[in-house]
Amino acid sequence: MTDHGPQPVERQLPTEESRDLISLVRDLTQREITPTAAEEEDAGHFPREVFGLLSASGLLALPYAEEFGGGDQPYEVYLQVLEELAAARLTVGLGVSVHTLACHALAGYGTKEQRQTHLPAMLGGGLLGAYCLSEPAAGSDAAALRTRATRVGDTWTIEGTKAWTTHGGIADFYTVLARTGGEGPHGITAFLVPGDAPGLTAAPPERKMGMKGSPTAQLHFDGVEVADARRLGDEGQGFAIALSALDSGRLGIAACAVGVAQAALDQALSFTQERRQFGHPVADFQGLRFMLADMATQIEAGRALYLAAARLRDTGRPFAKQAAMAKLFCSDAAMRVTTDAVQLMGGYGYTADFPAERYMREAKALQIVEGTNQIQRMVVARHLAGPGGAP
Repeated sequence: MTDHGPQPVERQLPTEESRDLISLVRDLTQREITPTAAEEEDAGHFPREVFGLLSASGLLALPYAEEFGGGDQPYEVYLQVLEELAAARLTVGLGVSVHTLACHALAGYGTKEQRQTHLPAMLGGGLLGAYCLSEPAAGSDAAALRTRATRVGDTWTIEGTKAWTTHGGIADFYTVLARTGGEGPHGITAFLVPGDAPGLTAAPPERKMGMKGSPTAQLHFDGVEVADARRLGDEGQGFAIALSALDSGRLGIAACAVGVAQAALDQALSFTQERRQFGHPVADFQGLRFMLADMATQIEAGRALYLAAARLRDTGRPFAKQAAMAKLFCSDAAMRVTTDAVQLMGGYGYTADFPAERYMREAKALQIVEGTNQIQRMVVARHLAGPGGAP
């Protein structure tokens, strides 16, 4: 059978520069990422060399200020780049989203001196970041975290364990949320911790259903010392910083989900047009055509939702509700679309000879990371009807 490959999706981008950027990203993914994605995922290989290329190309810096080495691109454009990267390989697309999340606290809440000192290397110096919020006993209830930072003079000592850290053990820097005060959300502070800090160790990576090339690991902080100059924002401001980062990060997950779904639709469409049964391409059968139509509709709806939320962010308007909606809808849609892609391809879809089964396994993770979809429903409901009875 002939695989026609992904079909370019028409974009409505604000500038000619943005259109050129998307074209550049497509060329890069087809040349550097797609050809080896299946083999490297199966082998559990993390493509650090690809992230080095993305850094050198300015693609790890897109939504940040040019003053500090960023690309000064609106989130509307950055998210469409993420979609392209995730369609090629989710390990790469999600990795860029996590790196962007890890830079958020410094870029948004750091002093000018901190930003001048650290951001250029983080954005364009080949470094890779990670974000440390969750813990073994504090996942959805992030405000219950127990990792503690204790101050003596101008130095903080961090003790505790972080869990579910994407890039855990291989990142060059970590944005770490630790308790510096009393219980609850107001006793948490953010820190920028070097990846090679003494006392910082990583457990073996988790064995996951999908995204085997993306390491997810626990991190142990055993007397890790961090200068007060690496504290981000005020003491006790960490939880607010974390929520702000997650609002933007959820848009990244939404874009990645649409990318995976689009890749699955492209694969299913190509297969059903080539596969013949009863003397006809199976794409000619109405039942299958309706499935393809539903898949395409969910993808377009998800893309429109995340772009609408991005435009709110770009114009300085509140977007937390829309970000939760986008993450919820797009990741649920990706799960449905990838499952349908496997079904449309029958036994072939269930084999590792085609990427459809990988897309389905990867889509599941997107319903969990950056706040489960049950948490997203809680967030949306709070915006609509107030806090309710839940804490």
